[in-house]
Amino acid sequence: MLNIITAGVAPGLALLIYFYLKDQYNTEPISVVLKAFIYGALIVIPVMFLQYVMDFEGLFQATWLDTFFAKGFLEETLKWAIFLLLIFGHVEFDEPYDGIVYGVAISLGFATFENILYLFSNGVEYAWGRALFPVSSHGLFGVIMGFYFGKAKFSKEKRLKYLIIALIIPFLLHGLFNYILLMEVNWYVYLIPFMFFLWGLGLWKVKKARILTEKAFKQTYEIL
Repeated sequence: MLNIITAGVAPGLALLIYFYLKDQYNTEPISVVLKAFIYGALIVIPVMFLQYVMDFEGLFQATWLDTFFAKGFLEETLKWAIFLLLIFGHVEFDEPYDGIVYGVAISLGFATFENILYLFSNGVEYAWGRALFPVSSHGLFGVIMGFYFGKAKFSKEKRLKYLIIALIIPFLLHGLFNYILLMEVNWYVYLIPFMFFLWGLGLWKVKKARILTEKAFKQTYEIL
C-alpha cells in the first residue's frame, strides 16, 4: 500500500514544487498552496460520480463527446470553479505568477488523488506512464488556467475575457489529450508530440507570467 501511495503522490508533488520554486517574488504561503491542492483533490469524487452517471445514462456515446465533455469539460470546469470561488479573491493572490502556482496546485491535487485511485485499481506498474502523461498534463492544464486567472486578476477591463479563456483553453487541450489517449492504434505517435507541445506552451506561459510579475514588482517598488 505504501509504495502505491508514494508512487501516486510523488509526480504531482514534484511538479508542484517545480512550479512553486519558479515564483521569484513574494513566494506564496505553503499553507494556502496546500489548501488549493486539497481543494483539487476533493473534487475527484463528485467528478467520478457524475462521469459514472453520464456513462450509465449513455449521455455521451460518441468518443469525442465523451472525451471532450464528460471528461475534459467537466473536470476543467470544476477546477475553474474552485479557483474562482476559493482562490481568486484571496489576499495572497497578489501577483500574476501566483495564478500559475494556485492553478497548478488545484490541478495536481486532482491528478494526484485520481492517480492514487488508478494505481490501487490497476497496479503500481503503471506509475511511470501515469506520471509522464496524465499527471503532468493536468499540471500543465493548471499552468495555462492559472496564467489567465493571473491576467484576469490584474486586468479589470478584460477580466471576463480572461476568465473565459482560463476555462476554454484547458478544456480543449484536456479533451484533445483524452481523445488521443483513447485511440486504439498508434496513440503514442500523436500523444508524444502533443506532450512536447503542451510542455512548450506551459513553459512559455510561465515565462510570460514571470515577466508580468517582474514588471508589477518594479512598478510597486518605484511607487514606494
